[in-house]
Amino acid sequence: MVLPVYNGLPYLHAAISSILSQSFTDFELIVIDDGSVDGSATVLDDFDDQRIRFFRHSNQGLARTLNHGISLACGTYVARQDQDDLSHPDRLALQVAHMDAHPDCVLVGSWAQIMEVDRLVERFHRHPVDEPTLRYQLLFNNPFVHSSVLLRRSALQHVGGYTTDPARQPPEDYELWSRLSRIGSVANVGQVLLLYREIPGSMSRVGPSPFRSRLITISAENIAAAAGLPSGDPCVHAIAALTHGDASSLQPPLDFARMQQVLLQAIQSLASGQALTPLSQDALARVQAMKGAWMVRASPAYELLHTVGPLRNLAKRIWRLAQRFRGPQ
Repeated sequence: MVLPVYNGLPYLHAAISSILSQSFTDFELIVIDDGSVDGSATVLDDFDDQRIRFFRHSNQGLARTLNHGISLACGTYVARQDQDDLSHPDRLALQVAHMDAHPDCVLVGSWAQIMEVDRLVERFHRHPVDEPTLRYQLLFNNPFVHSSVLLRRSALQHVGGYTTDPARQPPEDYELWSRLSRIGSVANVGQVLLLYREIPGSMSRVGPSPFRSRLITISAENIAAAAGLPSGDPCVHAIAALTHGDASSLQPPLDFARMQQVLLQAIQSLASGQALTPLSQDALARVQAMKGAWMVRASPAYELLHTVGPLRNLAKRIWRLAQRFRGPQ
Protein backbone atom coordinates (compact mmCIF):
# COMPACT_ATOMS: atom_id res chain seq x y z
CA MET A 1 0.00 0.00 0.00
CA VAL A 2 1.34 3.44 -0.97
CA LEU A 3 0.04 6.34 1.12
CA PRO A 4 1.22 9.80 -0.04
CA VAL A 5 0.99 12.56 2.56
CA TYR A 6 0.97 16.32 2.21
CA ASN A 7 -0.19 18.33 5.23
CA GLY A 8 -2.51 15.49 6.22
CA LEU A 9 -2.37 15.81 10.01
CA PRO A 10 -6.13 15.96 10.79
CA TYR A 11 -7.08 12.64 9.17
CA LEU A 12 -3.83 10.72 8.74
CA HIS A 13 -4.10 8.68 11.94
CA ALA A 14 -7.51 7.32 10.96
CA ALA A 15 -6.33 6.61 7.40
CA ILE A 16 -3.32 4.61 8.61
CA SER A 17 -5.42 2.78 11.20
CA SER A 18 -7.88 1.66 8.51
CA ILE A 19 -5.02 0.18 6.51
CA LEU A 20 -3.38 -1.59 9.44
CA SER A 21 -6.79 -3.09 10.37
CA GLN A 22 -7.11 -5.02 7.10
CA SER A 23 -8.18 -8.66 7.31
CA PHE A 24 -5.48 -9.35 4.70
CA THR A 25 -2.28 -8.82 6.67
CA ASP A 26 0.58 -9.70 4.31
CA PHE A 27 1.45 -6.21 3.05
CA GLU A 28 3.79 -3.27 3.54
CA LEU A 29 2.55 0.27 4.10
CA ILE A 30 4.79 2.81 2.37
CA VAL A 31 4.06 6.27 3.75
CA ILE A 32 5.75 9.11 1.86
CA ASP A 33 5.69 12.64 3.26
CA ASP A 34 5.78 15.02 0.30
CA GLY A 35 7.28 17.99 2.11
CA SER A 36 4.54 18.53 4.70
CA VAL A 37 4.85 21.57 6.96
CA ASP A 38 2.12 20.67 9.46
CA GLY A 39 3.93 17.97 11.40
CA SER A 40 2.22 15.07 9.62
CA ALA A 41 5.22 12.84 10.28
CA THR A 42 4.59 12.94 14.03
CA VAL A 43 1.50 10.77 13.53
CA LEU A 44 3.76 7.84 12.73
CA ASP A 45 5.06 7.93 16.33
CA ASP A 46 1.69 6.53 17.44
CA PHE A 47 2.16 3.29 15.52
CA ASP A 48 4.44 0.38 16.33
CA ASP A 49 3.91 -1.84 13.31
CA GLN A 50 6.76 -3.41 11.36
CA ARG A 51 4.74 -3.21 8.15
CA ILE A 52 5.10 0.59 8.04
CA ARG A 53 7.95 2.04 5.98
CA PHE A 54 8.22 5.81 6.25
CA PHE A 55 10.00 8.12 3.79
CA ARG A 56 10.18 11.86 3.36
CA HIS A 57 11.24 14.07 0.46
CA SER A 58 10.89 17.70 -0.58
CA ASN A 59 7.58 18.67 -2.15
CA GLN A 60 7.33 17.07 -5.60
CA GLY A 61 3.60 16.70 -6.20
CA LEU A 62 1.30 13.70 -6.25
CA ALA A 63 2.50 11.92 -9.42
CA ARG A 64 6.20 11.97 -8.50
CA THR A 65 5.41 10.95 -4.92
CA LEU A 66 3.37 7.97 -6.13
CA ASN A 67 6.13 6.92 -8.52
CA HIS A 68 8.61 7.10 -5.65
CA GLY A 69 6.37 4.84 -3.59
CA ILE A 70 5.98 2.36 -6.44
CA SER A 71 9.76 2.23 -6.88
CA LEU A 72 10.11 1.28 -3.20
CA ALA A 73 7.37 -1.38 -3.26
CA CYS A 74 8.35 -5.04 -3.02
CA GLY A 75 5.02 -6.80 -3.43
CA THR A 76 3.25 -8.26 -6.44
CA TYR A 77 0.52 -5.64 -6.13
CA VAL A 78 0.49 -1.94 -5.26
CA ALA A 79 -2.58 -0.51 -3.54
CA ARG A 80 -3.45 3.18 -3.30
CA GLN A 81 -5.13 5.22 -0.60
CA ASP A 82 -5.26 8.95 0.08
CA GLN A 83 -4.33 10.48 3.42
CA ASP A 84 -7.90 11.39 4.36
CA ASP A 85 -9.79 8.30 3.14
CA LEU A 86 -10.68 5.09 4.98
CA SER A 87 -10.47 1.51 3.69
CA HIS A 88 -13.00 -1.16 4.62
CA PRO A 89 -11.34 -4.00 6.60
CA ASP A 90 -11.88 -6.49 3.75
CA ARG A 91 -10.77 -4.20 0.96
CA LEU A 92 -7.33 -5.71 0.31
CA ALA A 93 -8.56 -9.27 0.82
CA LEU A 94 -11.25 -8.91 -1.83
CA GLN A 95 -9.06 -7.05 -4.31
CA VAL A 96 -6.10 -9.43 -3.92
CA ALA A 97 -8.46 -12.37 -4.39
CA HIS A 98 -9.69 -10.84 -7.64
CA MET A 99 -6.16 -10.27 -8.90
CA ASP A 100 -5.06 -13.77 -7.95
CA ALA A 101 -8.06 -15.24 -9.79
CA HIS A 102 -7.47 -13.07 -12.89
CA PRO A 103 -3.76 -13.08 -13.81
CA ASP A 104 -4.43 -10.81 -16.78
CA CYS A 105 -5.97 -8.09 -14.57
CA VAL A 106 -3.76 -5.03 -14.12
CA LEU A 107 -6.15 -2.76 -12.22
CA VAL A 108 -9.04 -3.34 -9.82
CA GLY A 109 -10.92 -0.58 -8.02
CA SER A 110 -14.02 -0.58 -5.84
CA TRP A 111 -17.12 1.37 -5.03
CA ALA A 112 -16.87 4.18 -2.50
CA GLN A 113 -19.15 6.13 -0.19
CA ILE A 114 -18.71 9.88 0.21
CA MET A 115 -17.87 11.69 3.43
CA GLU A 116 -18.40 15.44 3.34
CA VAL A 117 -15.55 16.38 5.67
CA ASP A 118 -16.61 14.32 8.75
CA ARG A 119 -20.20 13.56 7.75
CA LEU A 120 -21.03 10.30 6.01
CA VAL A 121 -23.71 10.98 3.40
CA GLU A 122 -25.87 8.90 1.06
CA ARG A 123 -23.71 9.61 -1.97
CA PHE A 124 -21.67 6.94 -3.69
CA HIS A 125 -19.23 6.28 -6.48
CA ARG A 126 -20.69 3.14 -7.99
CA HIS A 127 -18.82 2.71 -11.24
CA PRO A 128 -19.50 -0.26 -13.56
CA VAL A 129 -18.14 -3.67 -12.65
CA ASP A 130 -18.43 -5.43 -16.02
CA GLU A 131 -15.36 -4.95 -18.19
CA PRO A 132 -17.04 -4.00 -21.51
CA THR A 133 -18.88 -1.11 -19.84
CA LEU A 134 -15.76 -0.10 -17.90
CA ARG A 135 -13.68 -0.01 -21.07
CA TYR A 136 -16.40 1.91 -22.89
CA GLN A 137 -16.60 4.55 -20.17
CA LEU A 138 -12.80 4.74 -20.10
CA LEU A 139 -12.96 6.00 -23.69
CA PHE A 140 -14.41 9.24 -22.35
CA ASN A 141 -13.56 9.59 -18.67
CA ASN A 142 -12.35 7.93 -15.47
CA PRO A 143 -14.55 5.09 -14.10
CA PHE A 144 -12.30 4.31 -11.12
CA VAL A 145 -11.93 5.88 -7.67
CA HIS A 146 -8.22 6.64 -7.53
CA SER A 147 -7.90 6.04 -3.79
CA SER A 148 -9.53 2.60 -4.12
CA VAL A 149 -7.33 0.91 -6.70
CA LEU A 150 -5.04 -2.10 -6.50
CA LEU A 151 -2.52 -2.32 -9.34
CA ARG A 152 -0.26 -5.07 -10.63
CA ARG A 153 3.29 -3.84 -10.01
CA SER A 154 4.76 -5.54 -13.10
CA ALA A 155 2.19 -3.75 -15.27
CA LEU A 156 3.04 -0.41 -13.63
CA GLN A 157 6.70 -1.00 -14.40
CA HIS A 158 5.85 -1.97 -17.97
CA VAL A 159 3.98 1.28 -18.72
CA GLY A 160 6.31 3.50 -16.71
CA GLY A 161 4.06 4.50 -13.80
CA TYR A 162 2.30 7.83 -13.44
CA THR A 163 3.11 10.51 -15.97
CA THR A 164 4.96 13.56 -14.69
CA ASP A 165 4.55 15.44 -17.96
CA PRO A 166 2.87 18.76 -17.08
CA ALA A 167 0.98 18.63 -20.38
CA ARG A 168 -0.69 15.33 -19.37
CA GLN A 169 -1.38 15.69 -15.64
CA PRO A 170 -3.50 16.17 -13.79
CA PRO A 171 -5.50 13.94 -14.32
CA GLU A 172 -2.63 11.55 -13.69
CA ASP A 173 -4.99 8.75 -12.66
CA TYR A 174 -7.12 8.74 -15.84
CA GLU A 175 -3.94 9.01 -17.91
CA LEU A 176 -2.38 5.96 -16.21
CA TRP A 177 -5.55 3.82 -16.29
CA SER A 178 -5.79 4.50 -20.03
CA ARG A 179 -2.30 3.14 -20.67
CA LEU A 180 -2.75 0.18 -18.32
CA SER A 181 -6.02 -0.83 -19.99
CA ARG A 182 -4.14 -1.39 -23.24
CA ILE A 183 -1.98 -4.18 -21.75
CA GLY A 184 -4.45 -6.05 -19.51
CA SER A 185 -7.95 -6.35 -18.12
CA VAL A 186 -9.52 -3.90 -15.64
CA ALA A 187 -12.25 -4.33 -13.03
CA ASN A 188 -14.15 -2.87 -10.10
CA VAL A 189 -15.32 -4.80 -7.04
CA GLY A 190 -19.02 -4.05 -6.72
CA GLN A 191 -18.89 -3.32 -2.99
CA VAL A 192 -18.24 -0.15 -1.00
CA LEU A 193 -14.68 -0.76 0.16
CA LEU A 194 -13.63 2.87 0.65
CA LEU A 195 -14.92 5.95 2.42
CA TYR A 196 -13.92 8.86 0.20
CA ARG A 197 -13.58 12.13 2.06
CA GLU A 198 -14.41 15.33 0.21
CA ILE A 199 -12.49 18.13 1.87
CA PRO A 200 -10.80 21.28 0.56
CA GLY A 201 -7.01 21.07 0.60
CA SER A 202 -6.64 17.27 0.48
CA MET A 203 -3.56 16.11 -1.39
CA SER A 204 -5.51 14.99 -4.44
CA ARG A 205 -6.90 18.53 -4.76
CA VAL A 206 -3.71 20.55 -4.22
CA GLY A 207 -2.36 22.39 -7.25
CA PRO A 208 -4.00 23.24 -10.56
CA SER A 209 -7.28 21.60 -11.46
CA PRO A 210 -7.33 19.18 -14.38
CA PHE A 211 -7.63 21.11 -17.59
CA ARG A 212 -10.40 20.11 -19.98
CA SER A 213 -7.92 20.05 -22.85
CA ARG A 214 -5.98 17.26 -21.12
CA LEU A 215 -9.12 15.21 -20.66
CA ILE A 216 -9.90 15.70 -24.34
CA THR A 217 -6.39 14.64 -25.35
CA ILE A 218 -6.50 11.43 -23.29
CA SER A 219 -10.07 10.63 -24.36
CA ALA A 220 -9.12 11.09 -28.02
CA GLU A 221 -6.16 8.74 -27.57
CA ASN A 222 -8.42 6.10 -26.02
CA ILE A 223 -11.06 6.35 -28.75
CA ALA A 224 -8.39 6.24 -31.46
CA ALA A 225 -6.66 3.21 -29.94
CA ALA A 226 -9.95 1.30 -29.69
CA ALA A 227 -10.99 2.23 -33.24
CA GLY A 228 -7.55 1.65 -34.77
CA LEU A 229 -7.25 5.27 -35.89
CA PRO A 230 -4.68 8.02 -35.32
CA SER A 231 -5.49 10.23 -32.32
CA GLY A 232 -5.31 13.24 -34.62
CA ASP A 233 -8.27 11.99 -36.66
CA PRO A 234 -10.71 14.94 -36.80
CA CYS A 235 -13.77 12.82 -35.92
CA VAL A 236 -11.95 11.24 -32.98
CA HIS A 237 -11.02 14.69 -31.69
CA ALA A 238 -14.57 15.96 -32.25
CA ILE A 239 -16.08 13.11 -30.20
CA ALA A 240 -13.70 13.77 -27.31
CA ALA A 241 -14.14 17.54 -27.47
CA LEU A 242 -17.94 17.45 -27.61
CA THR A 243 -18.04 14.86 -24.82
CA HIS A 244 -16.29 17.37 -22.58
CA GLY A 245 -18.32 20.34 -23.79
CA ASP A 246 -15.59 22.12 -25.71
CA ALA A 247 -16.49 23.04 -29.28
CA SER A 248 -14.03 25.92 -29.54
CA SER A 249 -11.46 23.89 -31.49
CA LEU A 250 -13.98 22.45 -33.97
CA GLN A 251 -14.67 23.81 -37.42
CA PRO A 252 -17.96 23.19 -39.24
CA PRO A 253 -19.22 21.17 -40.87
CA LEU A 254 -18.92 18.20 -38.52
CA ASP A 255 -19.37 14.72 -39.95
CA PHE A 256 -21.70 13.16 -37.39
CA ALA A 257 -22.34 10.11 -39.57
CA ARG A 258 -18.63 9.27 -39.52
CA MET A 259 -18.39 10.07 -35.80
CA GLN A 260 -21.07 7.44 -35.28
CA GLN A 261 -19.12 4.96 -37.39
CA VAL A 262 -15.94 5.67 -35.40
CA LEU A 263 -17.62 4.98 -32.07
CA LEU A 264 -19.29 1.81 -33.35
CA GLN A 265 -15.90 0.70 -34.70
CA ALA A 266 -14.26 1.43 -31.34
CA ILE A 267 -16.70 -0.68 -29.32
CA GLN A 268 -16.10 -3.69 -31.56
CA SER A 269 -12.75 -4.04 -29.79
CA LEU A 270 -14.35 -3.76 -26.33
CA ALA A 271 -17.08 -6.39 -26.40
CA SER A 272 -18.82 -9.05 -28.46
CA GLY A 273 -22.22 -10.71 -28.67
CA GLN A 274 -24.99 -9.39 -26.47
CA ALA A 275 -22.56 -7.20 -24.51
CA LEU A 276 -22.27 -5.02 -27.62
CA THR A 277 -25.95 -4.04 -27.62
CA PRO A 278 -26.02 -1.55 -24.72
CA LEU A 279 -22.71 -0.04 -25.83
CA SER A 280 -24.01 0.43 -29.37
CA GLN A 281 -27.20 2.02 -28.09
CA ASP A 282 -25.25 4.42 -25.91
CA ALA A 283 -22.88 5.27 -28.76
CA LEU A 284 -25.78 6.13 -31.08
CA ALA A 285 -27.52 8.21 -28.41
CA ARG A 286 -24.24 9.95 -27.56
CA VAL A 287 -23.65 11.06 -31.14
CA GLN A 288 -27.25 12.23 -31.49
CA ALA A 289 -26.87 14.30 -28.32
CA MET A 290 -23.66 15.79 -29.67
CA LYS A 291 -25.39 16.62 -32.93
CA GLY A 292 -28.25 18.30 -31.10
CA ALA A 293 -25.87 20.36 -28.94
CA TRP A 294 -23.90 21.38 -32.02
CA MET A 295 -27.06 22.48 -33.83
CA VAL A 296 -28.10 24.60 -30.85
CA ARG A 297 -24.65 26.15 -30.77
CA ALA A 298 -24.92 27.00 -34.47
CA SER A 299 -28.33 28.67 -34.04
CA PRO A 300 -28.61 32.49 -34.08
CA ALA A 301 -29.96 32.44 -30.53
CA TYR A 302 -26.77 30.84 -29.15
CA GLU A 303 -24.70 34.00 -29.22
CA LEU A 304 -27.48 35.98 -27.54
CA LEU A 305 -27.79 33.30 -24.86
CA HIS A 306 -24.11 33.66 -24.08
CA THR A 307 -23.85 37.44 -24.03
CA VAL A 308 -23.70 39.38 -20.79
CA GLY A 309 -26.27 41.76 -19.34
CA PRO A 310 -29.92 42.62 -20.11
CA LEU A 311 -29.69 41.36 -23.69
CA ARG A 312 -28.79 37.91 -22.43
CA ASN A 313 -31.71 37.88 -19.99
CA LEU A 314 -34.11 38.91 -22.75
CA ALA A 315 -32.73 36.23 -25.06
CA LYS A 316 -33.24 33.56 -22.39
CA ARG A 317 -36.85 34.61 -21.87
CA ILE A 318 -37.52 34.46 -25.60
CA TRP A 319 -35.77 31.08 -25.83
CA ARG A 320 -37.88 29.59 -23.02
CA LEU A 321 -41.09 30.92 -24.56
CA ALA A 322 -40.13 29.50 -27.95
CA GLN A 323 -39.41 26.10 -26.40
CA ARG A 324 -42.76 26.15 -24.55
CA PHE A 325 -44.78 26.89 -27.67
CA ARG A 326 -42.72 24.46 -29.71
CA GLY A 327 -43.87 21.65 -27.44
CA PRO A 328 -42.61 18.03 -27.50
CA GLN A 329 -41.26 16.73 -30.80
